[in-house]
This record gives sequence, structure tokens and C-alpha cells, in this order.
Amino acid sequence: FAMPHGDPLALKDLKGKAVLIVNTATECGFSGQLSGLQDLHETYADRGLVVLGVPSNDFGGQEPRADGEIAKFCEGKYGATFALTAKTPVRGKAAHPFYRWAADTLGSAARPYWNFHKYLIGPGGRVVAWFPTPAPPTSAGVTRAIEAVLADLPDAPESR
Repeated sequence: FAMPHGDPLALKDLKGKAVLIVNTATECGFSGQLSGLQDLHETYADRGLVVLGVPSNDFGGQEPRADGEIAKFCEGKYGATFALTAKTPVRGKAAHPFYRWAADTLGSAARPYWNFHKYLIGPGGRVVAWFPTPAPPTSAGVTRAIEAVLADLPDAPESR
């Protein structure tokens, strides 16, 4: 992935962490999920979760903003300070290699059909769960999956 100012972010740099990758769009009806993603960031970052928003304009033209404006908008409206990549295609032939790999590996049901599709990546780089657009980031299913992955991190606390 590329960051908004062009610096690369290689997924290998996230080795040993849990990563929640979510394709976002600021003008989507589900954009309120940006607050939930921030809640996850605040709750779990210290335990090894990286929330990574991937702005995309692939669904309904709902990400009209330029890279430099997206993070400012997300922080101003939703308090979002988690990492955001540069605007990135997530479907079709132009999709980022991660999204093509996820669709090929997990099957067509697991590919994004709209904004706010979520993939939870374990510390070894394996997709351990995915959640469709309507699943709120702070829902029990998502947080249970995150908790399970964090409990398996090498430096996870012995007791909670």
C-alpha cells in the first residue's frame, strides 16, 4: 500500500501485529463506521492491533476527496487518527494486489462488494476473518475475532 504522501507501506512491516484492513469512503452511508474504527484503534493499538483504512472510490464514487483531504476530513468529523493509505482501487483488474489476493484466496464471497468491508490479518500475515460492510467495527463478532488474535500475539499479556 502507499501512504497519502507517496511513502510505501509494506504489509511485511506489520509482521507480528494484528491488522484490520477496511476500505473506506467518506461520503458512504456507512461512513459512521469511521468512529467505530477509531474506537478499535484507541482500545487495541497498545495491544498490537493496527487499524488500516484504505480509501477507495470504487463504489458509487463515494470517495471524491484527494489523498491530503481524506485524513483531515476523517479526523475532523469522526476523530479518526488511525492510519489511512492513499486512495486505492479495491476491486477489478486495477485492485491493489492485497485485494486481488484476498479474493483469489478466500473466494468471491469474501471480496468487497461495497465500502467498509473488513479483513482481519493475523501476525503471520494470514486472513483470520473477514466481515461484510454492514458489520459494525465494534460489533461483538468483530471484537471477539480481534481479541482472539491479540491473545495469540507473542507478547500478549498473560492475564487480562
